Amino acid sequence: MRVLVTGGAGYVGSHTCKVLAAKGIEPIVFDSLANGHREAVRWGPLIVGDIRDKASLLKALTEYEIEAVFHFAALAYVGESVLRPDSYYDVNVAGTARLLEAMRETGVGRIVLSSSCATYGIPDKVPIDEGQPQKPINPYGRTKLICEQMLSDHSTAFGLQYAILRYFNAAGCDHEGQLVEKHDPETHLIPRALMAAGGFGPELQIHGTDYETPDGTAIRDYIHVGDLATAHWLAFDRLTRNADPVALNLGTGRGFSVKEIIEMVERVTGLSVPESRGPRRPGDPPVLVAATARSAEVLGFAPKHSDLESIVRTAWRGIQAVYGASP
Repeated sequence: MRVLVTGGAGYVGSHTCKVLAAKGIEPIVFDSLANGHREAVRWGPLIVGDIRDKASLLKALTEYEIEAVFHFAALAYVGESVLRPDSYYDVNVAGTARLLEAMRETGVGRIVLSSSCATYGIPDKVPIDEGQPQKPINPYGRTKLICEQMLSDHSTAFGLQYAILRYFNAAGCDHEGQLVEKHDPETHLIPRALMAAGGFGPELQIHGTDYETPDGTAIRDYIHVGDLATAHWLAFDRLTRNADPVALNLGTGRGFSVKEIIEMVERVTGLSVPESRGPRRPGDPPVLVAATARSAEVLGFAPKHSDLESIVRTAWRGIQAVYGASP
């Protein structure tokens, strides 16, 4: 079986390709390489193309006889989306529209969509379950919500089968060291803390120390990228059995504060994390933690590698690999 993985040269996409290959599924990666990395494509061919280019999508879907799509390709920086909303609507929304058109014209009727807890905005309650209102507060979250709604509408009109997976905080790296996390710029807390500790980046800025949390810093739910990849395969396997469309959270149900992350980074590395403290960022909620009962019930999903120490240890190995230090 062959599947098309848009954005498969990126962080979560490449880890998912590895899981798919282990399950006997050939991942055909479609990536512009604007943010992805050619060296991360190891388990199938790479098609360099833009998600907005319908002709390239049609060619890929046809030539490789694609049976389903995993859709990761998107712009995904919240702050950047506020400054460049036009690009986010163009790539995320228009690109997804072109993809759905190409799928319909080639008879490909299954898709797993990479979405985000950013579609919830500031939650009414925590932990956040799938029934909570989706009220995104930035263009990135709004574009992801529109993509979700597009899938729902295509399902009603054309019978599209889909699974929507809303990530909380993806973290860590491949346990076997074949893949790393490499973003430019790096915005994720754990690699930024590790880079600061190792002298590979600037000091870590803490955005807000006056939240109503036990230590005053924001709390987030971190899930290992390998567990996320496994959840994508489980969602796809469910679709192959003609299951109903579904939208699910992917997290652990356990949150850690910024200070707790710093403490774990220092414990794992044996190095101190130089830090500075600044004001809260507008729109940042104090706590974001997933309710996980639904993904456990529907997919049988249970994270196996998402304890904080495992996440930080694998991320540290990845940072050392990227910056030339010995693991």
